[in-house]
Amino acid sequence: MTKVGLIGEELGGGEIVGILVFLHEGDDPPHPTGITTPGAPFRAVYLNRILPDLLAQEPDNPYVVVFAPLVVERDEALRAQAPRLWRTLQSADIPEPDRLNLAEVLEFWFMERFRDLTPEEVFAMLHQLTPLEETRSYKIIFGRGESKGKAEGKADSLERLLRHRFGPLPDWASARIAAANLSQLDAWLDAVLDIDGIEELLGPAP
Repeated sequence: MTKVGLIGEELGGGEIVGILVFLHEGDDPPHPTGITTPGAPFRAVYLNRILPDLLAQEPDNPYVVVFAPLVVERDEALRAQAPRLWRTLQSADIPEPDRLNLAEVLEFWFMERFRDLTPEEVFAMLHQLTPLEETRSYKIIFGRGESKGKAEGKADSLERLLRHRFGPLPDWASARIAAANLSQLDAWLDAVLDIDGIEELLGPAP
């Protein structure tokens, strides 16, 4: 409320309205009272009233499906939808930084929902039953590979997948990938989803 008042003073008048976003009505605290009543400086938005309809209306919108773990109430239903939700993010025509951020958010919320599972089990849940031709790694390999050369395209794909799983790559890893031949790159790409660390795939650091 203080910040809304300060913004109003800075702008020299006019209506300033804050938006409070809650997952459920029950998350709305009872105090202070009256701040979301008509004419008050805040409006409350409850995602459980909005997101189910949005998910039904826009099932291919990556910025909507990422919220599914928050509103799909039954664990069995969410498990069944997991591969489709993941494929939606991976195949969406959105900037790559957005794709990586949304994928991390989706993985995090799945781990919050299924706390009895290990991260590897959650990862497998999201990727199960995904046809090879629909995976992003396949599209990167065979899409970029033709335009940039097979080896360069596959090396780029491998680096992207490793960065997605483990963060920025050390220089030695990038150099080792760049020097690898096609058969070695194929072997690494086949194993990249089953490893626990970069050195397990590429070998020890020099």
